Amino acid sequence: MRQVGDMKLYNFEELLEEDFGPIGTPERDEFERSVDESVHAYKVGEAIKQARLSKNLTQEQLGERMGVQKSQICRLEKGKSISFSSLTRAFKALGIPLSLDMAGIGKVALW
Repeated sequence: MRQVGDMKLYNFEELLEEDFGPIGTPERDEFERSVDESVHAYKVGEAIKQARLSKNLTQEQLGERMGVQKSQICRLEKGKSISFSSLTRAFKALGIPLSLDMAGIGKVALW
Protein backbone atom coordinates (compact mmCIF):
# COMPACT_ATOMS: atom_id res chain seq x y z
CA MET A 1 0.00 0.00 0.00
CA ARG A 2 1.19 3.45 -0.83
CA GLN A 3 -0.14 6.70 0.59
CA VAL A 4 -0.79 9.49 -1.93
CA GLY A 5 -2.24 12.51 -0.17
CA ASP A 6 -5.41 11.36 1.56
CA MET A 7 -5.70 8.21 -0.58
CA LYS A 8 -4.33 4.74 -0.04
CA LEU A 9 -3.29 3.01 -3.26
CA TYR A 10 -3.04 -0.78 -3.41
CA ASN A 11 -1.50 -2.84 -6.18
CA PHE A 12 -3.35 -5.84 -7.59
CA GLU A 13 -1.35 -8.41 -5.61
CA GLU A 14 -2.17 -6.64 -2.35
CA LEU A 15 -5.88 -6.72 -3.20
CA LEU A 16 -5.71 -10.41 -4.06
CA GLU A 17 -3.97 -11.18 -0.77
CA GLU A 18 -6.56 -9.19 1.14
CA ASP A 19 -9.51 -10.96 -0.51
CA PHE A 20 -8.13 -14.48 -1.10
CA GLY A 21 -5.04 -14.77 1.09
CA PRO A 22 -1.39 -15.16 0.14
CA ILE A 23 -0.16 -17.45 -2.63
CA GLY A 24 -0.23 -21.07 -1.49
CA THR A 25 -3.30 -20.87 0.73
CA PRO A 26 -6.29 -23.04 -0.23
CA GLU A 27 -8.54 -20.03 -0.87
CA ARG A 28 -5.98 -18.37 -3.15
CA ASP A 29 -5.23 -21.62 -4.98
CA GLU A 30 -8.95 -22.13 -5.62
CA PHE A 31 -9.28 -18.57 -6.92
CA GLU A 32 -6.27 -18.97 -9.23
CA ARG A 33 -7.63 -22.29 -10.53
CA SER A 34 -11.01 -20.71 -11.18
CA VAL A 35 -9.44 -17.84 -13.11
CA ASP A 36 -7.33 -20.25 -15.19
CA GLU A 37 -10.41 -22.35 -16.03
CA SER A 38 -12.38 -19.26 -17.05
CA VAL A 39 -9.59 -18.00 -19.29
CA HIS A 40 -9.25 -21.43 -20.91
CA ALA A 41 -13.02 -21.68 -21.48
CA TYR A 42 -13.01 -18.21 -23.04
CA LYS A 43 -10.21 -19.23 -25.43
CA VAL A 44 -12.08 -22.40 -26.44
CA GLY A 45 -15.23 -20.37 -27.06
CA GLU A 46 -13.31 -17.84 -29.11
CA ALA A 47 -11.77 -20.66 -31.19
CA ILE A 48 -15.26 -22.02 -31.92
CA LYS A 49 -16.40 -18.54 -32.91
CA GLN A 50 -13.44 -18.06 -35.26
CA ALA A 51 -14.05 -21.48 -36.83
CA ARG A 52 -17.72 -20.61 -37.33
CA LEU A 53 -16.86 -17.27 -38.92
CA SER A 54 -14.25 -18.87 -41.20
CA LYS A 55 -17.02 -21.14 -42.54
CA ASN A 56 -19.31 -18.10 -43.02
CA LEU A 57 -21.93 -19.48 -40.65
CA THR A 58 -24.21 -17.49 -38.38
CA GLN A 59 -24.80 -18.60 -34.81
CA GLU A 60 -28.27 -19.67 -35.86
CA GLN A 61 -26.92 -21.82 -38.70
CA LEU A 62 -24.38 -23.52 -36.43
CA GLY A 63 -27.14 -24.08 -33.89
CA GLU A 64 -29.27 -25.78 -36.54
CA ARG A 65 -26.37 -28.08 -37.43
CA MET A 66 -25.88 -28.93 -33.77
CA GLY A 67 -29.57 -29.19 -32.93
CA VAL A 68 -29.50 -26.33 -30.40
CA GLN A 69 -30.78 -22.77 -30.32
CA LYS A 70 -28.77 -19.68 -31.18
CA SER A 71 -28.63 -18.71 -27.50
CA GLN A 72 -26.71 -21.92 -26.73
CA ILE A 73 -24.16 -21.05 -29.45
CA CYS A 74 -23.81 -17.58 -27.97
CA ARG A 75 -23.09 -19.05 -24.52
CA LEU A 76 -20.67 -21.57 -26.01
CA GLU A 77 -18.74 -18.84 -27.83
CA LYS A 78 -18.51 -16.81 -24.61
CA GLY A 79 -16.97 -19.78 -22.82
CA LYS A 80 -20.12 -20.58 -20.86
CA SER A 81 -21.90 -23.94 -20.79
CA ILE A 82 -18.95 -25.77 -22.34
CA SER A 83 -19.23 -29.50 -21.84
CA PHE A 84 -17.39 -32.27 -23.62
CA SER A 85 -20.63 -33.16 -25.38
CA SER A 86 -21.29 -29.62 -26.64
CA LEU A 87 -17.66 -29.22 -27.65
CA THR A 88 -17.63 -32.40 -29.72
CA ARG A 89 -20.98 -31.53 -31.33
CA ALA A 90 -19.65 -28.08 -32.27
CA PHE A 91 -16.46 -29.50 -33.77
CA LYS A 92 -18.41 -32.12 -35.69
CA ALA A 93 -20.89 -29.50 -36.99
CA LEU A 94 -17.98 -27.33 -38.09
CA GLY A 95 -16.24 -30.24 -39.83
CA ILE A 96 -13.23 -30.12 -37.52
CA PRO A 97 -11.73 -33.57 -36.98
CA LEU A 98 -10.89 -34.35 -33.38
CA SER A 99 -8.77 -37.11 -31.93
CA LEU A 100 -7.27 -37.79 -28.55
CA ASP A 101 -3.66 -38.87 -28.12
CA MET A 102 -3.91 -41.69 -25.60
CA ALA A 103 -0.66 -42.82 -24.02
CA GLY A 104 0.12 -46.38 -25.06
CA ILE A 105 -2.83 -46.59 -27.45
CA GLY A 106 -2.07 -43.80 -29.89
CA LYS A 107 -4.54 -41.39 -31.43
CA VAL A 108 -8.20 -42.22 -31.04
CA ALA A 109 -10.65 -40.46 -33.37
CA LEU A 110 -13.80 -39.24 -31.68
CA TRP A 111 -15.80 -39.53 -34.94
